[in-house]
Amino acid sequence: MPVPWFLLSLALGRNPMVVSLERFVGPRDAARCSLGLSCHLWDGDVLCLPGSIVSTPGPVLVPTRLQTELVLRCHQETDCDLCVRVVVHLAVQEHWEEPGEEEKFEGAADLELEKPTNASLQAQVVLSFHAYPTTRCVLLEVQVPAALVQPGQSVGSVVFDCFEAAVGAEVRIWSYTQPRYQKELNFTQQLPDCRGLEVRDSIQSCWALPWLNVSADGDSVHLVLAVSEEQHYSLLLYWNQVQGPPKPWWHRNLTGPQTITLNHTDLLPCLCIQVWPLEPDSVRTSFCPFKEDPRAHRNLWHATRLRLLSPRTWRLDAPCSLPVEVVLCWWTPGGGPCQPLAPPLPQENVTVNKANEFPLLKGHPNICVQVSSWKKLQLQECLWADSLGPFKDDMLLVDTRGPQDNRSLCALEPSGCTPLPSRDSTRAARLGEQLIQDLQSGQCLQLWDGDLGALWACPMDKYIHKRWVLAWLAFLLFTAALILFLLLKKDRMKVAARGRAALLLYSADDVGFERLVGALASALSHLSLRVAVDLWSRCELSAQGPLAWFHAQRRQTLQEGGVVVLLFSPGAVALCREWLQDGAAAAPGAYGRHDAFAASLSCVLPDFSQGRAQGRYVGACFDRLLHLDAVPDLFRTVPVFSLPSQLLEFAGALQGPSAPHPRRLEEWAEQVSQALQPALDSCLQFPGAPELRRGMEPGAGNWI
Repeated sequence: MPVPWFLLSLALGRNPMVVSLERFVGPRDAARCSLGLSCHLWDGDVLCLPGSIVSTPGPVLVPTRLQTELVLRCHQETDCDLCVRVVVHLAVQEHWEEPGEEEKFEGAADLELEKPTNASLQAQVVLSFHAYPTTRCVLLEVQVPAALVQPGQSVGSVVFDCFEAAVGAEVRIWSYTQPRYQKELNFTQQLPDCRGLEVRDSIQSCWALPWLNVSADGDSVHLVLAVSEEQHYSLLLYWNQVQGPPKPWWHRNLTGPQTITLNHTDLLPCLCIQVWPLEPDSVRTSFCPFKEDPRAHRNLWHATRLRLLSPRTWRLDAPCSLPVEVVLCWWTPGGGPCQPLAPPLPQENVTVNKANEFPLLKGHPNICVQVSSWKKLQLQECLWADSLGPFKDDMLLVDTRGPQDNRSLCALEPSGCTPLPSRDSTRAARLGEQLIQDLQSGQCLQLWDGDLGALWACPMDKYIHKRWVLAWLAFLLFTAALILFLLLKKDRMKVAARGRAALLLYSADDVGFERLVGALASALSHLSLRVAVDLWSRCELSAQGPLAWFHAQRRQTLQEGGVVVLLFSPGAVALCREWLQDGAAAAPGAYGRHDAFAASLSCVLPDFSQGRAQGRYVGACFDRLLHLDAVPDLFRTVPVFSLPSQLLEFAGALQGPSAPHPRRLEEWAEQVSQALQPALDSCLQFPGAPELRRGMEPGAGNWI
C-alpha cells in the first residue's frame, strides 16, 4: 500500500506563512525607500547582464541582504495574483586599495580630513527575478545623503513591489550593482501552492487546479491527481536548471483522475512537476518535491561525468546543478592519494555542461581533478594521460610566496611537502641541492604562476642509476624463471600426488580370470595409480553400454596423460584373431553385456595399425596362462610384459617419470607377486583352461 511521502500542501523551503497576505490594487510596479534615502524605479525591464567585478574607486553603495514577502496584487476582490515583494538592504563599502607607505605615517587629523563626509553616494541596483518560464530584471536608482555615508555601516533599504509568480513556483532572485563591485546576492524561495486556503480563495486559477499528491511505494513513486471526471489539464515533468532554461522531460494532456508511476531511478533533485488547467491564460503551478530525497541525490551523482577536454579545460556534465568544490591534485605514481594543489578553482555554483578553464600555464599527466560535495570526494579523473602520455616520475616543487616577498620551496611527496634543502631521509631531501639547481637552470617545467606562488615539475629520470637497469632486468628474469620452475614443479607434484590414470582392458574368459584381474587392479591402486576397470563400474557399464563406457574412459585417461593396459588372455587373443582375420567388427550383441574388451577393439586396433599406440598403451599377460609369443605381432609395437615375473618392469612402464625409488618398487613387486600367485593358480585350475591355454601356445596358428 502506498505510504504518503510528500504532500504538496506543505510550503517548501523558506516560505512565509500563508495566513493573511497583504493586498494592494494596481498593475504597475513601484519602489520606496527607508527614511533618509531617495530612490527611483526605471520604467520597463532592463537586460540581465551582471558583468565582471571591478575595483571600487572609493566608498560605494552595495546590497548586503535580501528579504522577500508574499503579497496579493488584486484587480478585483476575488481576482488576485501572487506577488513577491523584495527588500534590499544597503551598506557603504570602503575603498579596498592599500594606502601608500607615506600615507601610513600621516597623523590621525589628516586621515579625518580625507573622509568623504561631504559627498553623497548614488548606486544603480539591479534585481533579477527568475521563475519558470519568466525572467525579469529591474533597475533601482538609490541615493544616500552625505550625512549617512559611513564606511562599513548600513544606510537603509529599498522595497520593490513586486514580481508576479505562479502559485507553487520556485523563484530565484539576484541583486547586484552596475558596475558590479562584489559577488551578487542570491535568494531562492518556494512559493505556496493552491492548497493554502487564503491563496485558494483569492486566486481564480486555483479553483480548477488539479490536486496533486506524491507517494512512494517500494521502488516506485506515484503522482496521484485527484480531480473531477470532467477536468482537463496538462502535466509537465521537467528538470529545473539554475543556469539556463528548464529542460522538459515528459508532457501529457490529461482528463480526470490519474496516477503516474515513476521509477526511483528517474528521481533527481531538480525534477519538478508543473500542472495547469487547459484554459486560456491559466496559471501554471510548479513543485519540486525531490530536492531532499537521498535516492535523487544518488541518482544525480551516478549520472554526473567529469570530462577533461584539454590540458587547460574541463567540463562537469550533469542533469542538475551541483554545489561542488573542484580542486586540482598531484598524483604520484605508486604513492598514496592524490594531493590537492594551490591553484584556485570555483568553489561553488559551478556551471554544469559548460567548459571551464584551469589556471595552468602547462598541462601535465600527473595533474588530476577532484570533485567534492559536502566534504566528500565524488569524482576524480586523470584523463589527460590520453593526450599527454602516461604518468611521469616527476617531482613537483611548490614555490610559496609570503608577505614582504618571503619565499619558501618544498617538494611534494606522499608523506607531505618536504622543505628544500632539508636533512630528512626522504627522496626529495636526498636530492634537494640537485633539484634546486635544476630549478635555477630552467630544467623544470612551470605549471602555474600566481600571486601565492608557483608550481614546477622537475624530471627525475637522470637520477635513476642506469647501470642498475641491466641488473634489475636480470633479477626480474631470474625471478620469473624461478617462479615458472616452481609452478611447473608444483604441477608435477600435483600429478604425482594424484597418481597416473590406468585403464585395464581384458576379456572376461571365466570367473577365475576376472578374480585374477581384480587382484591386479587392487595391487596397482596401492602403487598410487588411479585404476579404471569394468569390474568396478558395473552400474555405469550397464547404463551406458560397453562401447560408450570404453570411449568415455579411454578419452579421459589419454587426456590426463594416462595409459591403457591390454591384458591378453586366451579369450582376448581369440577375439583379436577374429578381428584381424575378418577385418570387421562382430555383430551387435555378439558379446556379453559387460565385455568391454570386445567392444573396445574398434578403437584400439586403429591406434595400433596407424602408429598412434606408442606411449599410450602397454600390454601384459600372465605366466603359465599365455605365452608372450602368443600375443599378436600387431600389439608388440608397445611394451608387453609377463606377470608376475616382470612386475618390476611393468610397474615402471605404468608410472613413467614419476615412478618411486627402485627399492620401493622392488618391495611392491614382491608383495604383488605373492598376492597374484593364489589367484593365478585358481585360474589355471578352472575347467577348460589348460586346453584353451595349449591352443594359444606358440606355433598354434599364424597371426598377422
